[in-house]
Amino acid sequence: MRAFLSILALLLVAASSAPPRYLVSWAMESQEIPGHGEGRDVLAIFDVSDGSDFGKLVAYAPTAIRGETAHHTNVAMPANHRLFASDFMADRSQIFDVTDVHHPLAAESFSDAAGYTHAHSFAALSNGNVLATYQIKGNADEPGALVELDAHGKVLIAASAAAPGIDENVRPYSVLPIESLDRVVTTSAPMPPLEIKTPTSVVQIWRLSDLALLKTIPLSKPPFTTSGATSSDDALLLDDGKTVLVKTASCGLFALTGIDGANPNASYVYDFGGRVCSGVPVLAGHYWVEAQQSAHALIALDVRDPMHPIEVSRLYLGPTAKPHWLAIEPGTGSIVINGFGSLLHRISFASIDLRTGAMMLDSRSIDLNRAWPDGWNGPLIAHGTVFYR
Repeated sequence: MRAFLSILALLLVAASSAPPRYLVSWAMESQEIPGHGEGRDVLAIFDVSDGSDFGKLVAYAPTAIRGETAHHTNVAMPANHRLFASDFMADRSQIFDVTDVHHPLAAESFSDAAGYTHAHSFAALSNGNVLATYQIKGNADEPGALVELDAHGKVLIAASAAAPGIDENVRPYSVLPIESLDRVVTTSAPMPPLEIKTPTSVVQIWRLSDLALLKTIPLSKPPFTTSGATSSDDALLLDDGKTVLVKTASCGLFALTGIDGANPNASYVYDFGGRVCSGVPVLAGHYWVEAQQSAHALIALDVRDPMHPIEVSRLYLGPTAKPHWLAIEPGTGSIVINGFGSLLHRISFASIDLRTGAMMLDSRSIDLNRAWPDGWNGPLIAHGTVFYR
């Protein structure tokens, strides 16, 4: 009995000494769908450590940006703790210094870059710089660009994504730097209201060192559907360090190989079913976790053989749930879920078993409809959200 109590005491001490976990969320003060914000864009930070304080607000940093579409941030907290965040429709981005999680600083704010507008996604580099995708060139509604910024949002290089004769409507969406290969992969998916124009179905490969556009690869349409190749919106690097999986908003999955050579190739490998997969996926070990809005679910694929992915589990979120943004806590299998429908004013959580791929919905969530420190009394709509330990 004494031995049992001693072990229990040690476990309790270990649990109490575990570093706290936080969730850093880019959101807008709004009751309505994006594009109709009544308040401002804010950074809200919550304690998500296990215990009675789960979901407690620890910091709230309003910006001067009127909330129109608080959208993408870095997909993980950068090593220098400078988080980039975009309000797409406002055409304005904000940099936060989150070195002190209890006192985040709204640092620089920026907009256009060398004539390109509407920044969408950000990826931090090991040298402290940041890659950003911009969807539009000026008012001419021409293809956007891949841009390298310094840690303060200053433009260093701006490289056009235009691909004449291949795709006239390239809209750079996500950005995946692969520093070990001196490469960058960008996808192409138009944001509202650009999606009403000619569809886009390409992925692009760049040289990281000078942002030279090396290849624009059209995605072939799967034989059984006319839309599975439309709008490549997210790309993730697999554990082998050279294979990239590219997902489309129309539920196709492609394997991109040979990206460091002269003849890279994109092969269609999987159909998620349905036709709405406009969610941000994550990799959990060798499992690709997809947010599929038309299925109201998360879908986990075993991608150890990237040419033949296999569905291993599916987590149903409810009849009106439309999951969009996912982020994963490295090494733990904890997943945060933001989205629309029943997920609009709430941050939800799930977990994935890194051995089997089985997923489970957490009974805990964070209600975003409350009185906030700056006087806003109402809901937030959260988008880019990352774990921070």
